[in-house]
Amino acid sequence: MSRIHLLLGLGSALVLALIAQPKPAQACGGLFCSASAPVNQAAERIIFSKNADQTVTAVVQIQYEGPSEEFAWVLPVPGIPEVKVSSDLAFARLQQASNPQYTFTTEVQGRCKQNRGNDSASSGSPQGGTGGSGGAGGNGGVNVLASGTVGPYDYVVIEPKASSEKIGDVAVEWLTLEGYDVVPPGGDPNDIANLLGEYLQDAMNLLAFRLTKGNDTGTIRPVWITYESDQPMIPIRPTAVAANDDMGVMVWVLGESRAVPVNYKGLELNQALINWLNGAGNYNQVVIAAANEAGGQGFVSERAGPSLDYEGILIFDFERADWEALRMSVEVLSASELVSESSNRFLGWDGYRALVGRFLPDGVDVDEFLRCPACNPAAVDGLDKQAFVDALGEEVVEPMIATQDLVLSRPYVTRFYTTLSAPEMDLDPLFDFNPDLPDISNIHTARRVIECHRSVYIWEAPSRFELEDGRVVRLNPGASWPFLVGDEDAPPANALVLSLTTSGPGTVVQDNSVAINRALAEHNATVPSPSGCGCGVVSPRSHAATWASLALFVLLMRRRRRPA
Repeated sequence: MSRIHLLLGLGSALVLALIAQPKPAQACGGLFCSASAPVNQAAERIIFSKNADQTVTAVVQIQYEGPSEEFAWVLPVPGIPEVKVSSDLAFARLQQASNPQYTFTTEVQGRCKQNRGNDSASSGSPQGGTGGSGGAGGNGGVNVLASGTVGPYDYVVIEPKASSEKIGDVAVEWLTLEGYDVVPPGGDPNDIANLLGEYLQDAMNLLAFRLTKGNDTGTIRPVWITYESDQPMIPIRPTAVAANDDMGVMVWVLGESRAVPVNYKGLELNQALINWLNGAGNYNQVVIAAANEAGGQGFVSERAGPSLDYEGILIFDFERADWEALRMSVEVLSASELVSESSNRFLGWDGYRALVGRFLPDGVDVDEFLRCPACNPAAVDGLDKQAFVDALGEEVVEPMIATQDLVLSRPYVTRFYTTLSAPEMDLDPLFDFNPDLPDISNIHTARRVIECHRSVYIWEAPSRFELEDGRVVRLNPGASWPFLVGDEDAPPANALVLSLTTSGPGTVVQDNSVAINRALAEHNATVPSPSGCGCGVVSPRSHAATWASLALFVLLMRRRRRPA
């Protein structure tokens, strides 16, 4: 493992739109915590930027619930990184803008039986649905290389002394003595020491975070780290100590062209397994099945395209304008008006409540004050207005602007998603770039055709879904999607499994076309066409043959009628 690779110890946890409810983990992997306050290790979200100056920036989002004294987060890093904070809101908006969406249009073929004089073929037909995806000197054998405070965190960068025989043990002992709960409940300290030791032996350092006093649930913010590196890499192995089963990992990689996971497989999902009827509500289950089919070491490329597509997405233009207006109004607004105006604009942004709390007198409840700042102007008498606005910019607004600017700093953005369980976390994902690969849209659209006939009402008519890949899924009237992930008769979750490199289209490792087509044929044969409809199991590509047959029939009839 190259010492200049970006090494980012995972173990963060966040709630994704794909996952309804996180399950509490029993331990915290790369993000260490105590038994009394386990991390909800449901998934990971990371932004990687391969910068033009031979550095890599990583923005990592984590979530934690529990008392601050029991929180710790440890990342293997090369050198001494620059450390800042980002914004949960920026991540939420980035994910929303790039989530896979599965929609369908609805058409009526033929004419159904009328209902009480109304043409049911044009009224009451179902509409297409929309879906979504579907974190001072030596001491006890350790050198402290840097320390500081950013956002809600205190942090240190440490390296075991070169004379240490077991550097992993030295690091675990020092972290434990300093109050970092690095050994999960029921865990073996030797396992943690060995995991960290593998990175330390490659001349990496450890970047350790803990919450500052008084910062508890809800104060965790994404961490921004920049240091020298040649490729983004996620050392997933420490997370295996305590990861939930099928833990999600979502990654955005910024660079000159489309990114690829060079040591993990590329997964192309089987569209027929995705439930188009409910907007891909089973999307996460399909990804889990696809990742499992690939041995737990594959990524779905969910979106790939120009970074300009995200302009004005992480922070809106009117929000920038509001911020500039507020900065220009410091002199003319009273302290109460200034806080009230800032609350109207930035109340839900990361760090705002903590910032206001610092400027309020002791004994004033922050939440109660923010419900109506104008109702208690005395609470901010003597407020240093310029200091308040400067801190608001540095701690609340600028992290949003910086994250937006980071996404736009490189010309291309690729989004990946996968799920991993602990036994599968034995290979650190490594990303590189392949300019030969095409863009990928996150918007997917199918065509539903209701096969009408005068003998049936529209709700009695079967239908067919014509998918983007040309495959057809037929449905009985009122039936649910025919395939359930995990069922014995379900087709494979992957259409293709690819090995991708830095050039060319990649190599097909597994092609499941035969199995998918067979499962579709067996299912489609169980859905009869309405009497006289002539709407057999056809794909969009067979329509030309139908029209050609009809034209030939007409020609023959004309020839038969020609007088001798």
